[in-house]
Amino acid sequence: MDNQPDIQQDRASEEVAGLRARLYPEVEAGGFTRYDGFVEFYSRVNALLDEDSVVLDFGAGRGAWQFEPLAPYHRKLRAVEQWVDRVVGVDVDPVVLENESLAEAKLIEPGGPIPYDDETFDVVIADYVLEHVGAEDAQVVADEVMRVLKPGGWFAARTPNKWGIIGLGARAVPNDLHTRVLTRLQPGRKAEDVFPVRYTMNTRKDLERLFSAHELVLYGHASEPTYFGSARPAWRAAQLVDRLTPPRFAPTWMVFVRKG
Repeated sequence: MDNQPDIQQDRASEEVAGLRARLYPEVEAGGFTRYDGFVEFYSRVNALLDEDSVVLDFGAGRGAWQFEPLAPYHRKLRAVEQWVDRVVGVDVDPVVLENESLAEAKLIEPGGPIPYDDETFDVVIADYVLEHVGAEDAQVVADEVMRVLKPGGWFAARTPNKWGIIGLGARAVPNDLHTRVLTRLQPGRKAEDVFPVRYTMNTRKDLERLFSAHELVLYGHASEPTYFGSARPAWRAAQLVDRLTPPRFAPTWMVFVRKG
């Protein structure tokens, strides 16, 4: 019975993959759709890196991507540690100490300092992390990220739009029920990969204020709605909503900040 969660996760992943292939036939050519947010984000991250780059994975966690059934191209894009100079990670969760993709991992306090010197990193990555930062910590987080970046370095983040369909849906569910709801939508989602949401760094106004001293490149993106698991009607409804939604209300923000 110990492997039951893994069997459930594999089955759920297969169902999502089958639904994606039916709704987006181009996935057969390379394993990703034309709307793939993972490819969109990490393609741009890779374009900011070179073999001498030193990278901080902010909110690295256990490195859940290492255990997911990613397509080879997704895995190649994400495994930047294989070709840059060095990738280290920090997180408020002790599981970061078990993340094998990192050259070094450190535990931090929420809203606490990043334990690295000024101007250490060429790029800082925060993939679906900003939505978990509380209002009392938002400015500290922004300032700390920019402090450890080298001049001209980039902060690259992917996070839900507070006013997009994902943000609105997540905020409608109390945090104490968040894990239960996501488990219903995504049967293979592990509880340790679900965290409380705050949405204090998730509007254009928030980001412009928090990074006012730096160059902000911000745009909305709508990817295939994997957040809804294998529920085909939900995918169809989300597709329609995305087509009708103005860009400022897109489900996801792609955030790139260059240190001034």
